[in-house]
Amino acid sequence: MIKNLILTALILFSCAQHPEKQGNTEEKVVVRNDTIGTGYSSETLVIRKISDHTYQHISYLQTQSFGKVECNGMIVVNGNEAMIFDTPATNETSQELIQYLTKKSGMKIKGLIATHFHADCLGGLEIFHKNGIPSFANNRTIEFVKAKDFAVPQNGFDDMLTLNVGDKKVYAKFFGEGHTRDNVVGYFPDDNVLFGGCLIKEIGAGKGNLEDANTATWSETVKNVKAEYPQAKIVIPGHGKPGGTELLDYTIRMFQ
Repeated sequence: MIKNLILTALILFSCAQHPEKQGNTEEKVVVRNDTIGTGYSSETLVIRKISDHTYQHISYLQTQSFGKVECNGMIVVNGNEAMIFDTPATNETSQELIQYLTKKSGMKIKGLIATHFHADCLGGLEIFHKNGIPSFANNRTIEFVKAKDFAVPQNGFDDMLTLNVGDKKVYAKFFGEGHTRDNVVGYFPDDNVLFGGCLIKEIGAGKGNLEDANTATWSETVKNVKAEYPQAKIVIPGHGKPGGTELLDYTIRMFQ
């Protein structure tokens, strides 16, 4: 009986000696958040999950020639960080997207990459800057934007941009003229997702806005994209539904 009492006291004494150590062990647990949920929808903004780390964001631009147009962008998420390709079409919708990612999902937005100089890519850039989010664009895009009534991207690159999202990389690259003289595409190799922007057409789409296009080189530019990313599994166009590499083939045929 006495031995049992002594043993119990020793156990209790040993446990009482290290409360701080036990607490520190719990504090070191890090929860990684590699998702922003399966989706989000309002009257002005839609977010759809399309792969493990990538999302399509959809906003709406009112145009004179084509009416109300759905505009796509891409979000790449890794850990608690996010990278966005193209702003939503307006300042208000851009703020809605930023609020959803940062306030509701706990993300840190590492940057915004604009794929060309039109409003469906840069319409909300001012709000990104007001929220302290750095922006990136092809140097051609920056020059064209300076002649428009838009906020100007802060950081330029010539042909290739590589940025980190957590421990993964995203890329933006210029392959030639097409929809515009400055259009770039985005690529996330871990999920094999290509954001073609307005350079790439959804299946069944028409030629769309050709005001700043180079239709003579458009097909060749998309051929260059296809040759660079033969492993691409998901392709997001600037407008309309994502698909596979058949979107690249469709766009090539359209402008041949």
